[in-house]
Amino acid sequence: MITPIKRRPEIELADKHKTSNEAQAALPAPVERTISRTKQWRIFRHAPISPNRLTSAAAAILTLMIYT
Repeated sequence: MITPIKRRPEIELADKHKTSNEAQAALPAPVERTISRTKQWRIFRHAPISPNRLTSAAAAILTLMIYT
């Protein structure tokens, strides 16, 4: 696990550390956006099939969402 570099009191971060922190902050955004989209879909809330079968459906849908 990589943690962001913290700024010390009264000292500014170097540009390379700011860039590194920004890159780390941007990594979880696509995952969080995809999870929020799937929570909005009705098929996952009112599915008439087994949850075991929903897992493969969810994997297929997430794959399509990521690559489109």
